[in-house]
Amino acid sequence: MTEPSQAEDPKAQLVKRKLEGVEIPLHKQVQARTATTYLEYVHLIHNAVPELNLTEIDTSVTFLKHQFSAPVLIDAMTGGAAPLGKINGNLAIAAEKLGLGMAVGSQRAGLVSDEAADSFVIARRNAPNAFLAANIGGAQLAKGFAIEGAKNLVDMIKADALIVHLNPLQELIQPEGEPVYKGVLSRIGELAQKIGVPVIVKEVGAGLSKEAALKLELAGASAVNVSGLGGTSWAGVEQIRAEERDVKNKATLGEIFWDWGIPTAAALLEVTKAVEIPVIGSGGLRNGLDIAKCIVLGATIGGMAWPMLKRAVISPEVLVKYVEELIGEIKGTMFLVGAKNVEELKKARYVLTGPLAEWRQQRSP
Repeated sequence: MTEPSQAEDPKAQLVKRKLEGVEIPLHKQVQARTATTYLEYVHLIHNAVPELNLTEIDTSVTFLKHQFSAPVLIDAMTGGAAPLGKINGNLAIAAEKLGLGMAVGSQRAGLVSDEAADSFVIARRNAPNAFLAANIGGAQLAKGFAIEGAKNLVDMIKADALIVHLNPLQELIQPEGEPVYKGVLSRIGELAQKIGVPVIVKEVGAGLSKEAALKLELAGASAVNVSGLGGTSWAGVEQIRAEERDVKNKATLGEIFWDWGIPTAAALLEVTKAVEIPVIGSGGLRNGLDIAKCIVLGATIGGMAWPMLKRAVISPEVLVKYVEELIGEIKGTMFLVGAKNVEELKKARYVLTGPLAEWRQQRSP
C-alpha cells in the first residue's frame, strides 16, 4: 500500500482510514507490547462471610442521569463507512437488549455522505432507548470545527451526550494526522456551554493525568474517560499504516511510542482523586473483574471496545452472550467482596502492589 497522493479523493481516503481502523486491530497484533493496565496490581480483598446471596446483587448504576443495568459502556469504536454500519448496529442491539450505554466512533465522516452517516444512524435505530454518545475529535475542534457541526453530530444519532476524543499520540503518528491541539480547552469549554447535552472527554489509549482531567473539569466537561495504556495501541495501528505507505519517519515514531502512556489503573488513581465529575475507566479491560477493579478505584462505569468489536463482527447474538457473561463476572466479583450494589463495591477494600503502589507514592516536584 502506498501513501495517498494529493490527487486522491479526500472522501475515499477517509473511508479507507475508517476501514483500516477496524481491520488492523482485528487482524494484526496491535495490543500493548510490554506495557500493561496495572490492574493486575490491584488486589481486592476476599470476603469469606459476604452475608448476601448472589441473586440479591444489583449491578445497576446511574451515569449522567441515565440508568444502566450494569456499569458497562460499549466504548467508541467505529463508523464512517457502509461496511462498518453493521458493527455499530450489532453493538447497539446489545446496548438496547441489556440496558447499557454505547458510544459511536468519530463521526466527522458522517457529515461527508449519507452512506457514511447511516453507519452511525443505525445505532439509534437499533437502540431507541439506550444511552448513546456522539463523537468528535479534539484536533478537529482545535482546527475550528464549528459548534453547529457538533450539534449536527448529536442530532444525527439523537445522542444523549457528546464525546470529544483526545488522541495527540495517534495524530502524531498517523500518516495524515493533524497534531493540532492549541486552543482545544477553550473549544471544549465553548462546546460544553452551547451543545445542549453533556460533554464527555476521553483519551484514546494513552491515559489521562490528574492535571489534564482537572483542566477538562474546569473547562466544563461533564465526565472524563481515562482510556489508559494497556490495551489496543493506536500508535501501533498508525505505525502499521505508516509502514504500509512507506512514511518512514512516522513508522519510526510509532515504534518508539508504541507503549507510551499512563496505565489504566494509574490514570484512575490520579484522576478520581482530582475531579468530582464522573470518571469512566477504560483501556485494556478484558473481563468483569477488570471493570469491578475500575469501580473500586473510583470509576463510575467501565468502558470496553476491542473485546466488543471481536464479537460484534460475528453477530449480535455472540456479542450479547459475551456481555451477559461479562456482567456475570462483575456480579461474581461483587459477591466475593460482599457488595450488594455498586455503591458498596466502590467501598470495597483493596491493596496495591508493585509498580502501581510505587506510582501512588510518587510526588512530582
